[in-house]
Amino acid sequence: QVQLVESGGGSVQAGGSLRLSCTTNRIVFQAYISGWYRQAPGKQREMVATIRTYGSTNYSDSAKGRFVISRDNAENILYLQMTDLKPEDTAVYFCAAGDADNVHYWGQGTQVTVSS
Repeated sequence: QVQLVESGGGSVQAGGSLRLSCTTNRIVFQAYISGWYRQAPGKQREMVATIRTYGSTNYSDSAKGRFVISRDNAENILYLQMTDLKPEDTAVYFCAAGDADNVHYWGQGTQVTVSS
């Protein structure tokens, strides 16, 4: 059974930082593109950042310059370092794994709340 388990969410003030972590098993971690998505209340889920097994990254426009996605291949952990957080970053953040066309696996999500 594939499991993606997120941690690190919480409440911060605008301008603050958080680091999200996601653990999974080695097979999933090495076989798929890993990424972070988020879903704010009343909005569709959107991609925040993705990273391929060899390290190539992709960011949404809102994440560029503020968020950094990285992976620890030895420990099978995916990270999202978020800085200069804004109230509009408030959402449930999901860890995901998939290929170029589809997400195949989702984590349960972790809440990030940014107050002004």
